[in-house]
Amino acid sequence: MVTKDEAIFLLKSFVVMAKTQFGATIKVTRSDNALELSKSYEILEFFANSRTIHHTSYVQTPQQNGVVERKHKHLLEVSRALLFQSLLPTQYWGECVLTVIYPINRMPTKLLKGKTPYELLHGSMPS
Repeated sequence: MVTKDEAIFLLKSFVVMAKTQFGATIKVTRSDNALELSKSYEILEFFANSRTIHHTSYVQTPQQNGVVERKHKHLLEVSRALLFQSLLPTQYWGECVLTVIYPINRMPTKLLKGKTPYELLHGSMPS
């Protein structure tokens, strides 16, 4: 996303992709109090039509985003380490992030009761 005004289009695209690719409907979305999502008639109408509940975080409570912030920090740190250790130019930053995400999505976690994110999304163990 280059600018915040792209958020509505990307969110709509994600909801359609989830339904098309996985047969899943998005029940709840959570965001901060960004005006792009909380004050836009277009997105509020979209949420109503798709029966999606939109939750926003409370004002001045960044701790509500703690889990996401830690995950984001972890991805960036591991991606940065991979980029530096491989001696690749910074133009390959995006590829490093994707490379790091691949094994993380295939590792079981306590949060998912020993299952992998891949397994929950696709319904089968990764190969």
